[in-house]
Amino acid sequence: MSDLSQKINEHFAGLVVRKDLVKAVKGNAIVPSYVLEYLLGQYCATSDESSIQSGIETVKEILRKHYVHRNEAGLIRSTIKEKGRYKVIDKISVDLNDKTDCYEATFSNLGIKKVLVDSATIKKHPKLLVGGVWCIVDVEYEHAEDSNVSPWLLNTIKPIQLSHFDFDTYVEARKQFTTDEWIDLLIHSVGFNPELFGKRSKLQQLVRLIPFCERNYNLIELGPKGTGKSHVYSEFSPHGILISGGEVTVAKLFVNNASGKIGLVGYWDTVAFDEFAGKKKKSDKALVDILKNYMANKSFSRGIETLGAEASMVFVGNTQHTLPYMLKHSELFDELPEQFHDSAFLDRLHFYLAGWEMDNIRAEMFSNGYGFVVDYLAEILRSLRNHDYSDKYQEYFQLHSDISTRDRDGIHKTFSGLMKILYPHGEAPKEEVEEILRFAIEGRKRVKDQLMKIDSTYQKVRFGYVDLASGNEVPVYTLEEEQYPQYFSSSVEIEEPEGASADETTVDVAPPVASEKEKLKEGHLTFQENQRGVTFDSLFGPYLKGATKVVITDPYIRLFYQARNLMEFLETIARQKADEDEVEVRLITIMDDFKAEQQVEYFEQIETTCAAVGIHFSWEFDGTNTIHARHIELDNGWKILLDRGLDIFQHYDMNDAFSLTNRVQRYRSCKAFEVTYLKT
Repeated sequence: MSDLSQKINEHFAGLVVRKDLVKAVKGNAIVPSYVLEYLLGQYCATSDESSIQSGIETVKEILRKHYVHRNEAGLIRSTIKEKGRYKVIDKISVDLNDKTDCYEATFSNLGIKKVLVDSATIKKHPKLLVGGVWCIVDVEYEHAEDSNVSPWLLNTIKPIQLSHFDFDTYVEARKQFTTDEWIDLLIHSVGFNPELFGKRSKLQQLVRLIPFCERNYNLIELGPKGTGKSHVYSEFSPHGILISGGEVTVAKLFVNNASGKIGLVGYWDTVAFDEFAGKKKKSDKALVDILKNYMANKSFSRGIETLGAEASMVFVGNTQHTLPYMLKHSELFDELPEQFHDSAFLDRLHFYLAGWEMDNIRAEMFSNGYGFVVDYLAEILRSLRNHDYSDKYQEYFQLHSDISTRDRDGIHKTFSGLMKILYPHGEAPKEEVEEILRFAIEGRKRVKDQLMKIDSTYQKVRFGYVDLASGNEVPVYTLEEEQYPQYFSSSVEIEEPEGASADETTVDVAPPVASEKEKLKEGHLTFQENQRGVTFDSLFGPYLKGATKVVITDPYIRLFYQARNLMEFLETIARQKADEDEVEVRLITIMDDFKAEQQVEYFEQIETTCAAVGIHFSWEFDGTNTIHARHIELDNGWKILLDRGLDIFQHYDMNDAFSLTNRVQRYRSCKAFEVTYLKT
C-alpha cells in the first residue's frame, strides 16, 4: 500500500474501502454505489488482503441470493411463496391508499404492489413516500381468500444507510492529514484517482459535494457530455435524488394541493435535475415561479400556508458548443430551456461549475485506492449542514464593497461548503483560505458575467477582496475571462490602490508571446490550471529561431509521457528550423532508479528519428543527482526558465489515436505553470 493508503487505514479503520472493489462485486446488479459500498463496508472495510477476498465473496453471495434482478423476479416471488419468508434487496416506494386508509409499498424490481406497510414504519422512514429508497427487506407470503387482500407482507425493513457515526472522531482524524492528503482521500472517496487531476480540477469535483453539506445551495453545471456531471447525485448519497428535468411538476417537487402531500424538497437534502439543458424543452411557468421563490427565500406556498424546506437544488445539463463559440455568439446559459433562461431565476444560482473544464471520464481515471465508504461520508456531510463556516475568511480578507448582497450570499455558501468539506474543524492557514475564497468568488462571478450579457439592467461589479494585513485589493477573474479576454471587453478592472506596487495588483493572465515580426522581449508568464490553447510552438517557437545549439536541463525526463513531451519539443524545433540547417540538442537529466534501461531506450529512439531531419540529439545523466532547476539555454542569447519543465499538460489519453487532445496540444488542459524569458 502507498503511504497515504496506510495512513487512511490507520485513522479510519473500518470506515474505508478499496474503491475498485465496487466493480469487483457489482456484476450486472443495477444498484447505486452507496448500496454496494454499504455491503462492502460490512465485510471489506479492512486492509487485510485475505479478509478483503473473503468479504468480496460474501458480498457477491448476498447479491446473488438477495438482490432482485427484474428478469428473475418471478423466481424470487416463487421462492418467497414456497419458503414463506425471504430477504430481498430492492428499491421500495410507498403510497397512501386513501380509499382503504392504508400505506402500500411497491417493489421496483420484484414487481409486487400493494404490500401493506404500517404507519410506524412510515414515521421512521418518511423518504419511502417520495422517490423510493433502497432497502433490505424481509418479505412474507400469506395467501388470503379475499382477493382484495394482498398476499405479500412486510416483516422487517431496513433502509441501506449508515446507522451511526462519531463526528468528533472524524474531525480529530482529519487533523492528522495535510490538506493535499485530505483532498486526495476525498477524491478517492468519490471514485476517482487523484493522481490524474490537478488541484483546481479536484476542487471542481468537490464542489459537487457542497449541496450535501450546505442547506439551500443552488448549483448549476453545464458542459460537454461524458464528464460525470450526474454521477455524484445518483450514486453517492442516500440523501440525494436525481430526477429528469423534463419530468418535474409543482406537485412532485413542492406540494400537491389536492392531497396536501409534500414533494421532494421536503424529504431530500439534494434534488438534482438531470438533462436540464435543451432549448426546446418546455416547462410549466408556475413551476419556474415557485422554484425562483424557493431558491431565493427557502420557502414555498401551499394554498394559504407557506412552508420552508432545506433541499439544495442542482441543475446539470449538456452544452452543444465549445466555450469560445458560446462566449462569442451567445452566453453560457444559452442552452437552457426558454422558461429557465430568465435572469431572475439565474441570479439565484450560487455557483456555476465550468463543465467544459472537466475531462471525459476514462477507465484509467477510476480509483483503486482507499476512500471512505460513501454512505459514511454522506452522513458526515449531512451532519455538517448544521454548521456555518461562511465567516471563516473574515479574519484575513474582506469582500470588495461593490459586491451585492445576493453575490455575497453565493460566495459565502460556496466558501462555507468547501471549508466544511476540506476543514471540518473550521481552521485553515491563510493561503488556503484565500484559495477557497478566490474559487468561490470565481463561480459566482461566472453567473454574474453572463447575467450582464442577458439583462442590461445588471450593473458592472468589481469582484475581488481586500487583504486586511496589507490593505491591497485583489481582483478575481474567471479562467475563461483570462483565456478569452476579447469576449469580456465590458469587464471592470480593479483600480490600483494608492501606494501599491505593480506586482501587487497584477492579475495572473498570460499575455501572448511576441510574434516573429515583433522584437522578442524578456518577460514572465503565468498560466492557470485547466487553461487551454497553450502549445510548445507558441511558448518556445519564436525564441528558437536562429538557435543552433539547445541545452535542456530537466531532472524528470524518465517516464513515457515525459519522453513524449521531450519529443514534442523537438518537433517544435523541427518546425522552426530551415531544412538545410542542423541543430544540436543536449539533454541533462537524472537516471531513473528503477527503469533506466527503458529510459535510455526512449532516448535512443528519439536520437535515431531526429537525426533524419537534422536534429542531433544527445543526453547525459547528472552524476550528482542534485539538479532541480529546469531550463532551456539557447546559443542565440536566450534562456527560458521553466518551473515545471516540459510537463505542462494535464493527463490525457495517449492511447487514443483519434483524440484531438492526443494529436493537438492546444486542445489539452494545462497544469498551473510559469515561464520566464531571460536575455543572456
